[in-house]
Amino acid sequence: MAELRELIRGLGWTDVRTYLQSGNAVFDVPPGSEGEERPRERLERAIAGHFGFEVHCLLRTQAELRAVADACPYPVAELDPAKLLVLFLEERPAPDHFDSLDPSTYAPDTFEVGDSAVYCYFPHGMGRSKLTDALSAVRPPLTMTGRNWRTVTKLLELTA
Repeated sequence: MAELRELIRGLGWTDVRTYLQSGNAVFDVPPGSEGEERPRERLERAIAGHFGFEVHCLLRTQAELRAVADACPYPVAELDPAKLLVLFLEERPAPDHFDSLDPSTYAPDTFEVGDSAVYCYFPHGMGRSKLTDALSAVRPPLTMTGRNWRTVTKLLELTA
């Protein structure tokens, strides 16, 4: 993660912080430091050039991250944060994108689709759930990455 922080700083971005060994980073992109590429594309190119492999990055502004957290349909204060997963989506799904999934098939695990995220609750943990595989197998495919609620709230703290 130290290498990732240095790489991001090398792009001219500031206040770089990372969370655990998770690949999650929080940083500021000062005006004029973006270059000709969008920040996501610039970061992906820098990672590929430095580390030698391609990584698809999903970036969220502080406001976008806050909006995803605020839109969570589950009573977060009452749940184990390790059992609540947010799947951040790169693209907005069509209203019927997940209609092929019958929620009763995955009970007691549940999911709710938001504008830019899918919220999943696993009361018995994610380890044996078939829901995550089913969500990632929905077609057409969506670019997504999952973070448990503990990580989401920590990233929000880091942006404050």
